[in-house]
Amino acid sequence: MNRPIFHLAFPVKDVESTLVFYRDKLGLPIDLIEKERCIINFFGHQVVAHVSENDVPARVSMYPRHFGVILDDEKQFDEFHACVAKAGVSFFERLFVRFQKTPREHKTFFLKDPSNNLIEFKWYRDPNLIFQSHPDSPPLGKANSK
Repeated sequence: MNRPIFHLAFPVKDVESTLVFYRDKLGLPIDLIEKERCIINFFGHQVVAHVSENDVPARVSMYPRHFGVILDDEKQFDEFHACVAKAGVSFFERLFVRFQKTPREHKTFFLKDPSNNLIEFKWYRDPNLIFQSHPDSPPLGKANSK
């Protein structure tokens, strides 16, 4: 392993609908399937779906909680988006361009899994700006000292 691998655990209502969504519709490899959890190879990162019906979000909202991936290749992003659309996945937020015609321009779309977890997929025109939260934000590590 040459790079750190991100790990995320999140609640789902059941393993079966999770497999249909992540494996069958999104095409992501599932590395382990058990009665109460499954491990998803989420673009090289370990995402573990744990059955926990009481913790599944009752209502769907982008904020404060969602997770996702930033793809570094526009062609890969566009092909993934096309595959998801062809698989008949319902979009929570269809493809749009955020911060259009600014240096922070990026494509993004949101999906909702069967347990109301939101997943965001992004591609940045300039990957050097990924860690700036807003076009007017100070550079990372240069927060105002007021």
